[in-house]
Amino acid sequence: VQLQAYGGGLVQAGDSLRLSCAASGRTVSSVVMAWFRQAPGKERGLVARITGSGGSRYYADSVKGRFTVSIDNAKNTLYLQMNSLKPEDTAVYYCAAGGVRSIYSNDYTYWGQGTQVTVSS
Repeated sequence: VQLQAYGGGLVQAGDSLRLSCAASGRTVSSVVMAWFRQAPGKERGLVARITGSGGSRYYADSVKGRFTVSIDNAKNTLYLQMNSLKPEDTAVYYCAAGGVRSIYSNDYTYWGQGTQVTVSS
């Protein structure tokens, strides 16, 4: 699976952004898809996860109620709608694909290149 993430940018606190992750080489309906993020000096952590069917979603506590993960099987694309952005959301966001519903980055086999999200106060 090849993944390409895009949609990051510089926004102000309270703004919204939508990240996209286009997949090729394998249908996303057959894998578990996730968004991770990594801020400078911090470990990469799970933001949200969704099964390929869209039937199961998981969110980190820090983004619950603000972020929404979704998947479009027809477009083979994963999305992350981010609302009410905060400065602490500033990080490089990565999309990932794997075979299990895990919160650990090591369990994901395929990774996109990352897209920078910067939220100014």
